Amino acid sequence: MSQFKFEAKVRTDLGKGASRRLRRENKYIPAIIYGGEAEPQSIAVEQREFYRILEIDEAVYTSVLTLNIDGKAEQVIMKDMQRHPFKTNTVMHIDFQRVDNKTKVNILVPFHLENEESCFGVKNQGGMLLRQMNDVEISALPQHLPDSLVVDVADLKVGQTIHLSDIKLPKGVEIVTVAQGHDSGVVTVNAKRGGSDDDEAEGTEGEAPAAE
Repeated sequence: MSQFKFEAKVRTDLGKGASRRLRRENKYIPAIIYGGEAEPQSIAVEQREFYRILEIDEAVYTSVLTLNIDGKAEQVIMKDMQRHPFKTNTVMHIDFQRVDNKTKVNILVPFHLENEESCFGVKNQGGMLLRQMNDVEISALPQHLPDSLVVDVADLKVGQTIHLSDIKLPKGVEIVTVAQGHDSGVVTVNAKRGGSDDDEAEGTEGEAPAAE
C-alpha cells in the first residue's frame, strides 16, 4: 500500500492555454499518467496536498504513489516534474507512470552517505571527501524500491574510491549501468592540495638572498 495519496481529476480542457488557466487557479497541477495497458491520460493533481508532501518528505520522489482520479485509484511513480524556471517552488507539470507488482520500473534514487564524520581518510589522514555522483538509476519491482542507496564511507582512505559495484543493494534492486557492464565512482577521498607553512619554509631554506 502506498504511503502517499493524492486527489486528482481527469483533464479534458487541454493545451498550453488550458494548463496556464489551471495553474492560475492555484488548485490543481497539470499532469499526465501513462504506462501499463491503458492509454496516456491528461489529469490534474490537487495542489495543496502535493506541495505539502514535497516540503516535508523527499521519499515521494522514489515511492509508489496512489492517485485517486475521480474516485479510481491508480498506483504510479513520479517520472518527471517540471518546475517554473524562476519560481522554483511552483510545479508546472508532472509525469506519472503506472506500475504493478509484477513489472520492474526504472527510477532515479539518491545516495545517502553514512559515517561521513568518522571517515578514516578524512579524520585520520586529513583528506577531503568528494562526491562524484548524487543519484543513480535503479531497476526494481515497485514494492522493492528504496528511498535511497546507503554508501558507508567509514573505512574509506585517501586515494580510495567506492564504485557503484561496491554498494550493497537491497533485495531485488539492481543499478542499471552496472547491469549493462559500466561502473562509475560514487565517492572518493582526495589528499588536500597545497602544503603547510612549514613546507613552504623548508622549501626556501638555504636559498641565497636575491641580489640587489
